[in-house]
Amino acid sequence: MKLVVATRNQGKLKEIYRLLAPSGIEVVGLDRFPQIGEIEETGATFEDNARLKAETVAHITGVLTLADDSGLTVAALDGRPGVHSARYAGPAADDAANNAKLLAELAAVPVEQRSAAFVCRMALFDPDDNSCRIFAGQVSGRIQNDARGDGGFGYDPLFLVPAYGKTMAELSLATKNRISHRGAALRQVISFLTHHD
Repeated sequence: MKLVVATRNQGKLKEIYRLLAPSGIEVVGLDRFPQIGEIEETGATFEDNARLKAETVAHITGVLTLADDSGLTVAALDGRPGVHSARYAGPAADDAANNAKLLAELAAVPVEQRSAAFVCRMALFDPDDNSCRIFAGQVSGRIQNDARGDGGFGYDPLFLVPAYGKTMAELSLATKNRISHRGAALRQVISFLTHHD
């Protein structure tokens, strides 16, 4: 079975390759399809964006496509950055700029009141019958003042996982995959793909 993963994010692809490796499913990223341009994420929710990306890529490639939209929601910021997580500090923002903006917005909020969650929605679109299935994952934590760890990407260095006393960026990739929002959603996808003809 071949599966197109609708991302060019190498960090994300690395996580997904590793989780799908034992299943025997051939995974290809968008780098194999240079004709597919940037897909604008115009949805109001993570689910909307995941569905939009999966459907668009599946129709262009004619191959079963998995897309995710994920991000950080912070209770004290009314759920922001939310669907704007990747571009929180502006359209050309990098991880450092996004993290700096997040910390600036939380400056007046005590660390113990900075509950947050990484949220993921994955859409699996089958162009053969135009069906779309949605899978969900979430991990809860807290936003720290100081960045710790050099693994992961995005907000990982600021996101403390209380059960481990470590940030997402300090956890091994195996542990992160086991507890992460993307890992949780992807395990449901794998279960569906391997038990579904």
